[in-house]
Amino acid sequence: MSDKTFVPLPARQAVALFLAFAFAYFLSTLIRAVTATLAPTLVQEFSLSAGDLGLLAGGYFFGFALTQLPLGTWLDRLGPKRVVLSFLTVAVLACVAFARASGFIELLLGRVLIGVGVSACLMAPLTSYRRWYAPGAQMRASSWMLMTGALGMVASTLPVQWLLPLIGWRGLFLLLGGLLALAMALIAWQVPGQAPPDDSASTQTPERAPAGYAMVWRDPYFRSLAPFGFVGYGGMVAIQTLWAAPWLVKVAGFTPVAASAAMFWLNVAMMLAFLGWGAINPWLTRKGLRAEQLMAWGLPLNLALLLLMAVGGARIGDYSGAAWTLFCVTATVGTLAQPAIGMAFPPALAGRALSAFNLLIFSGVFAVQWCIGLLVDALQALGLPLATAYQGAIGVYGLCALGAYVHLLRSKGR
Repeated sequence: MSDKTFVPLPARQAVALFLAFAFAYFLSTLIRAVTATLAPTLVQEFSLSAGDLGLLAGGYFFGFALTQLPLGTWLDRLGPKRVVLSFLTVAVLACVAFARASGFIELLLGRVLIGVGVSACLMAPLTSYRRWYAPGAQMRASSWMLMTGALGMVASTLPVQWLLPLIGWRGLFLLLGGLLALAMALIAWQVPGQAPPDDSASTQTPERAPAGYAMVWRDPYFRSLAPFGFVGYGGMVAIQTLWAAPWLVKVAGFTPVAASAAMFWLNVAMMLAFLGWGAINPWLTRKGLRAEQLMAWGLPLNLALLLLMAVGGARIGDYSGAAWTLFCVTATVGTLAQPAIGMAFPPALAGRALSAFNLLIFSGVFAVQWCIGLLVDALQALGLPLATAYQGAIGVYGLCALGAYVHLLRSKGR
């Protein structure tokens, strides 16, 4: 690899570039998580079943996943600025379409297109940081982007709940579309139009930089983490962004406002957890502790919390918000898998490896969100009470998560 694969920007321009991208990413994560806050309103207005709600929320992740494999190629070929502006144009139009929807199918199509439109909001800035920031600044900017994303999750809870009586959910999506258009203007203004080529890729021979994703999918280390990426990581996001809030209302007996408050603090805790991981990761690396080791030690507590929710149900009562918060926070140990995948591959394959793992994560979010809803409906159809149906669906998900964990343990020696 070349000793210098970036052209540093002046400090003021580097900060402006970060802020422009961070604003867009903040909006993308807000839109990702807002379905949980809007769930009671949408269920009432459109008479949605639990399966419908899961499919609607998962539609975002389906659209997101559709673009992951070609996205890396487009970013390299066309540059981050051109790609993200094109994608955000789709997101703006999709927000308007969602706000004007008159039925479930229109809602679903709008949600899928929103997922497509914001799917470059993280990968485009990460590509830009690689090309315009020094290595140390890249790590710092990447951590701050995750913090910005967590802040978007926080904004999707109580702040949205406060806005709803004023502008309604349709007005909210029109506002979000306008803010995405503002983010586009900031990116167009502050992000350089051309990126310097990454000569790390150009110096690779064809044997070292094969086309396609075959080497990624066949790699034993990638395959050892793949089930966790789909079920564990994807499932955590599915619960955080959708099913925790309905559980609090339908099982624990929270009011919608109280559930939004609980989700607010859940997302604050997630933000602090990511801050903590960013602070201690260099120390963990110096100690030689690998991601799969930390996951093997940390995930049993996460699985135990799932079991607690599945068995305890309504008996946990007022502590349900804290239980789901602990579940999501303990699941953040699994987020170490993503950078570990990138570092496990040579530079010429790292982008494709990260995109492939990201595809698994967001496909898992879509599958878990939808399948939990389908299970709730199916168990109710068998005569179980609604709260018990939720417990059963979470129990089935917990068994799948346990299977992914066992696979990780059995594969760690490879």
